[in-house]
Amino acid sequence: HSAFEFVSIESDFFHNDSSEKEVGGLARKMIEKHREEQEKKKRIEEEKQREELEKKKKKIEEEKREKDAALAQTQTENEAPVKEEKEEEKKEEKKEEKKEEKKDEEKPKYEDPNKGNGFDLDKYYWVQNLQELTVNVPVPYGTKPSSIVCDIRKNHLKVGIKGQPLIIDGELWRTIKPDDSFWSLEDKKAISILLTKQDQLEWWRCLVKGDPLIDTQKVHPENSKLSDLDPETRSTVEKMMFDQRQKQMGLPTSDEIQKQDLLKQFMSQHPEMVQQFSGMKMN
Repeated sequence: HSAFEFVSIESDFFHNDSSEKEVGGLARKMIEKHREEQEKKKRIEEEKQREELEKKKKKIEEEKREKDAALAQTQTENEAPVKEEKEEEKKEEKKEEKKEEKKDEEKPKYEDPNKGNGFDLDKYYWVQNLQELTVNVPVPYGTKPSSIVCDIRKNHLKVGIKGQPLIIDGELWRTIKPDDSFWSLEDKKAISILLTKQDQLEWWRCLVKGDPLIDTQKVHPENSKLSDLDPETRSTVEKMMFDQRQKQMGLPTSDEIQKQDLLKQFMSQHPEMVQQFSGMKMN
């Protein structure tokens, strides 16, 4: 517009009608050309932006595909060792279960003792105290002593009736004193056998090996004749009885009590060491 004003002021270019028409037409052409150029430039810019956006979109999609593929590959690679690890864990668990089952099978199963601290079997029963065992074998009424078979050895016992399979024939749980052992026929209907133990401070778990084992923690020591023992043996037996009862109740044995008393005495004499010995367990 400034150029037009200058021309208008300084010349007579616009003072005639033809000149004004020419200038108007020229201006319109220039404006139209400018507008077309701007629109073209805008279209080019928009097209360029669309291409850029399309490129970015394709790049993002490609990166996503690559990322997904990599993730899938990683998961596959990770799942394989995890699966193998789980299978190994299952195998180990099965091995442990089998070990525990084997231990349970190997672990002796103990039976509750009868009232006489022994056990009742189908063909005989036995009872015991710390010094001796008494075995009772029922036989047909009227059986004569001469028809009885009873062979008592240091570590073996045979009992039966002549001409018939032996009722007892096996290795004794522990050794006995054969010279202090004997048998008798009671009321013509039962063989009674007294076996004197070699070790008179031990409870037997069975009469002959292979028979059911009893739980000696459940025997009743008071059934034994403590009054028949010498003072030293009696003291030892009473200590064993006390310790057994303490263990059954989850309480300390006589030796553990003695150690605890010694520790208390020591701590009372050395109070500065109380903290050091606090919570200490004596073995």
